[in-house]
Amino acid sequence: MAQSGGVAFGTTPQDTSAPVEATSDELFVDEQTGSAVFSGDVVIAQGELRLSAQRVEVSYVQDQDQIDRIEATGGVTLVSGPDAAEAETAFYDMTARIITMRGNVLMTQGQQVLSGEELVISIDNGTARMSGRVRTVLQGGD
Repeated sequence: MAQSGGVAFGTTPQDTSAPVEATSDELFVDEQTGSAVFSGDVVIAQGELRLSAQRVEVSYVQDQDQIDRIEATGGVTLVSGPDAAEAETAFYDMTARIITMRGNVLMTQGQQVLSGEELVISIDNGTARMSGRVRTVLQGGD
């Protein structure tokens, strides 16, 4: 039976109109498919949001210079302010403004640590939903 839980992610509202900056060891661009593949120590940044992975594919809206989605694989780490999450894969739907991380997800928020199989983050309102055998240790107050 899958379990899920709601949590917040990121304390600063994300500026989705900010430019997206990417760095990597290699870049392959396919103009026919409207995609770009970054590989090797990839870091994608937009405002306060940072995504790092070994491979990131960026797909563009057809006939436009606008990013449609970003898919990351291989040691994916997402950081927003004091919050961080790690997973095997991540998918950022730029239109819906939703990030989905899957596979051995580990999220940290200060002393709080949560783990599960899937984390869905809403960029618009800074909320997140963890599902798939969610585990956390609740810290007691002094």
